[in-house]
Amino acid sequence: MSGTSLDGIDAVLVAFGQSPPVLISQYYLPYHGTLKQAVLDLHQPTYNELHQTQLVGNQLAQLYAQAVNALLAKINYTAEQITAIGCHGQTIRHCPEHGYTLQIGNAALLAELTGITVVSDFRSRDIAAGGQGAPLVPAFHDKLLRHSGRHRVIVNIGGISNLTNLPPQGSTSGFDCGPGNILMDAWCLKHIGKPYDADGTWAATGKILPELLVKMLNEPYFALPPPKSSGRDLFNMAWLHNHLRGDESPEDVQATLTELTSRTIAQAIDTQCNDAQDIYLCGGGAHNLVLRTRLAALLPCCSVQTTDILGVDGDYLEAIAFAWLAQQTLLGQAANLPLVTGAAHPCILGAIYSA
Repeated sequence: MSGTSLDGIDAVLVAFGQSPPVLISQYYLPYHGTLKQAVLDLHQPTYNELHQTQLVGNQLAQLYAQAVNALLAKINYTAEQITAIGCHGQTIRHCPEHGYTLQIGNAALLAELTGITVVSDFRSRDIAAGGQGAPLVPAFHDKLLRHSGRHRVIVNIGGISNLTNLPPQGSTSGFDCGPGNILMDAWCLKHIGKPYDADGTWAATGKILPELLVKMLNEPYFALPPPKSSGRDLFNMAWLHNHLRGDESPEDVQATLTELTSRTIAQAIDTQCNDAQDIYLCGGGAHNLVLRTRLAALLPCCSVQTTDILGVDGDYLEAIAFAWLAQQTLLGQAANLPLVTGAAHPCILGAIYSA
């Protein structure tokens, strides 16, 4: 899994066959700065972008293979012991309103480099059926984290934040809330040279700017009803700068961006997850103590914890979900939830590249 945050690759080895699935091992491979910038450049029209897209896709396949091989070497497994790789690829455009989404990573090359069957391109089939193609992880959350007597909400705070609503007596739903870490990370890198605001300590030195917060909360996306999904195509540095006067102190902007993420998640839960009891956070943003504290304050009727307390490592939950999605593809079973994505019907997701 390599997500919107563009920090690197999460690789997991998961054994299915018992419930819950077993996370055997994990490996993290960070992106180097030049690759991250190359991916960022592809989010907007650029010179010779078709050629550049293919070249970057090949670079990603090389890194995905490196992560897979390092993970297997770490635990003395061979390629022959692995059924398949589920590879999400790196999103560079997500435009369901135009009928497409694009994740690059050259799955054919990945299969060649590892000698393992690869399942990829999970989102396109859902979009072809009229859906958003995202979020896809609620189907896995439904299988793994539903509780028969408690109303749970799973909130993944990656580059974009998304939630899964798991009412004990109702249907599973979910959608993208808005920016998770994407704006906070970009602002942090620009002003203090760090890839993220560890524990929210920099944000804690600033103050929330009410005028800026209101302007950002007026973004029409937040008022849209589900199903909905978003990404870097909307929430990027250009979007942020369009809301700034230009004389704000950097730490105050960081504090306001942290509040924006907290507020949009809390509002989404308040409006779409009636009577929620337990909020479980996962993804990189779950480590942001300021963000977690604000969510707890904004949702006083709920407990706010991480999925780790359930025995599920929140840093790798999304990667585990895509391993499950790959398994569903190989089994010929539908893995989207039309109530979540808006697709006309359940679909078998993914394309298979045999070893």
